[in-house]
Amino acid sequence: MVRAQQRHTEAVKRADQRSTRMLWGGMLAGGLVAVGIAVAPGFPKSAEETVAPVDITPSETPRPVEAPPIEDLRVRVVRTYPHAADAFTQGLIWHEGVMYESTGQYGRSSVRKVRLEDGKVLAQRKLAPKFFAEGLARVDERLIQLTWRAGLALVSDLTTLDARETLSYRGEGWGLCYNGEALVMSDGSSMLDFRDPESMELMGEVSVLKDGRPVRKLNELECVGSEIYANIWQSNEILRIDRESGRVTATIDASGLLSRSEARRADVLNGIAYKPESKTFLLTGKLWPHVFEVELVPR
Repeated sequence: MVRAQQRHTEAVKRADQRSTRMLWGGMLAGGLVAVGIAVAPGFPKSAEETVAPVDITPSETPRPVEAPPIEDLRVRVVRTYPHAADAFTQGLIWHEGVMYESTGQYGRSSVRKVRLEDGKVLAQRKLAPKFFAEGLARVDERLIQLTWRAGLALVSDLTTLDARETLSYRGEGWGLCYNGEALVMSDGSSMLDFRDPESMELMGEVSVLKDGRPVRKLNELECVGSEIYANIWQSNEILRIDRESGRVTATIDASGLLSRSEARRADVLNGIAYKPESKTFLLTGKLWPHVFEVELVPR
C-alpha cells in the first residue's frame, strides 16, 4: 500500500513538471517574457499573478505646422493724381475724402491737408526748423506726427491742424500708423513698437520676420485690419505683415510707377494710405510729382 502511494505521488510530480515545462515553452514560443509561479493543478491563480499586456507601440512624433507661403504681389495703377513735387513725403493718411500728409527735412517740415483730385493744399502748418517730421497717424480727431531724432511726437487737431501737445519717446521716429488700439511705430530696424496713443508709452513690440529672418529698414507704415503694410527704406518693396506674429505674409513690388526722367528728380517711395471705400492704396514718395491709386494683384 505504501509503495502504491509513493508511485502515485511521483506520477503526480512528474505530471506537474511536464505541465510547468509546457507552460513555459508556450510562453517563450509566443515571444512573451514574464515571471510566474507554477500552481499545482486544482488551485486557482490569484489576481496578483495575472500580468496585463502593455502596449509598447511607439507614438508618432507630431509634425510642425508649416506657415502658408508668402504671397508675391505687385501694384496695378487705377488712377494717377498730381502731387506737390517739393513735398518730401514722410507719412500719408486718407480720411473721409481728404489726404493728410507729413513732409520732412529740417526747415521744411509740415503737416498738411490735401485735396487728392488736383493736389491742392487745403491747409498747412509748418513746423519749427529744429524738427525733421516723419510718420503720421490719425487717432480719432487728432493727428500724431513723429520727429526723426527729437524724441517728440507732435499732436495736431484733425480739422484745423493747430498744435495741441507734444508727447515724448525714446529713439528715432520713422513710420507710424494706428490699428484702433495702439500706435505702431518703426525706427528703421526690424522691430515694430506698439505705443499708447495717449502717452506714447511703449506697450509691446514685435520682430518682423521673412522666412524666419529679420527684415530691417522698415519705414513708412499703414495699418489695415490685422495687418501692417511697411515699405523698406530705399526700395520699391512693400511688405504685408501679420501684426500679432510679425510674420511677413506678402511682398509687394511697387516699382515702375515713375518714368525714368521723373525718377531722376525724385527720391524714394515713402507714402502709403489705404482707401477702405475702394479697397485700394494711395502711394507716393519724397519729391514725387504724382500720387498713384493702386490695387494689389498677383505678380
